[in-house]
Amino acid sequence: MKNERDLGIITNCCSSPSQYVHSETDKHSNDRMDQLPIAIIGAGPIGLAAAAHLVDRGQNFILLEAGSGVGHHVLEWGHVRLFSPWQYNIDKVAKKLLKNSGWNEPPKDVLPIGKELVENYLEPLAKLPAIEKNLHLHSKVVSISKKGLDKMKNLAREESSFMIYVEQQGITKRIEARAVIDATGTWSQPNPVNADNIWTSEERKLNEQIYYGIPDIKGSHRERYEGKRVAVVGGGHSAINTILELSLLGDNVEISWIMRKKRVEDAYGGEEKDALKGRGELGSRIHQLVDGGFVKVLTPFTIRQLNSNENGIDLIGEYEGNEFTLSGIDEIITNTGSRPDFSFLREIRLSVDAATESVEALSPLIDPNLHSCGTVRPHGEEILRQPEKNFYIVGMKSYGRAPTFLMATGYEQIRSIVSYLSGDIEASKRVELELPETGVCSINLVSDTSNCCCN
Repeated sequence: MKNERDLGIITNCCSSPSQYVHSETDKHSNDRMDQLPIAIIGAGPIGLAAAAHLVDRGQNFILLEAGSGVGHHVLEWGHVRLFSPWQYNIDKVAKKLLKNSGWNEPPKDVLPIGKELVENYLEPLAKLPAIEKNLHLHSKVVSISKKGLDKMKNLAREESSFMIYVEQQGITKRIEARAVIDATGTWSQPNPVNADNIWTSEERKLNEQIYYGIPDIKGSHRERYEGKRVAVVGGGHSAINTILELSLLGDNVEISWIMRKKRVEDAYGGEEKDALKGRGELGSRIHQLVDGGFVKVLTPFTIRQLNSNENGIDLIGEYEGNEFTLSGIDEIITNTGSRPDFSFLREIRLSVDAATESVEALSPLIDPNLHSCGTVRPHGEEILRQPEKNFYIVGMKSYGRAPTFLMATGYEQIRSIVSYLSGDIEASKRVELELPETGVCSINLVSDTSNCCCN
């Protein structure tokens, strides 16, 4: 993989650098456009799957990753076990390329932890020569535009290439591309504790006592929570994972579970009815902990304000319709979902749903105001198409704030989009994915829009 020093001239990243360096004298022609790379932003599972499919299709591409390695965000929850087994976590084309290199596929029915997903799948995939030569780490995309055009200009817009502004070592470079696949996810944009979803100065001041994500109780975070009174905020699988991790401390921790759901039973999911055994078992295990009195459940509890004093943190809000304060909390763990970052896409014309912040055409399939967290129908290029031709948002980011994404869904998105960009329109329209049912799908659950599923 390219190291940070190698990225000093980022425009030299591909096979023919002079093709990609911005020049005011460049002419827009179909032949030249075809020679430009397809840019993938984000080297997580979905971004690397896109690279694999582009390799398989013989397409030129560049893969840009802001972190120091592939699966950078996955490693932040590397100790957490996925509820989907390996068979749903490996892209089919990526598997084919890996097997051709002598890679040994993990057992299909085993549930990996995040670290194993990176080490046993993403890193070997990234090291394939056809991908590695086009992968650039420490490369943060700060803006994307159409070449020579601002957002308001229409003339020859569809025929214009994309200009990608990439920051590395304090220097901003420009990459020209014929298409862009945004696979940056949402992990780096957590939602706040506040039920109104607004960041407050009080919450920011408590940064050292609030953890956003699933702490590593078995490892580096054990001492942080031993002997503490901990509030876990959120009603999805991430919150369940957090509580199950905390339960390893036994009686040496006091857990308050805060949700906005009307009933705690709504958090258990399909349990034994879930076609994904690991996902169903999460619900069953937390069900047992709650019934055993190990966890104090407060639901529905909407948090309005946080106050810090000598006795700890006060969580002030409304519980069961009445004003309520949960006092004396030492630590807060927040699993309230995340949101997409559109800040670097200000010059790109987007079609984004006003409620979910997902790709607009996708919203009716995933909006928790319309249905529960059942299986989302497979979808591809046509659903994900943006007003800006050849620009796509994929993976978790395509779901916006909706929490029902599965990696297998992202792989189907990629298969369809890459087929389309490669000129295989027929393949782009096919559906080649069957997803496991959750066992809890229903319609019009408008009473509860809290986090109902996990990423």
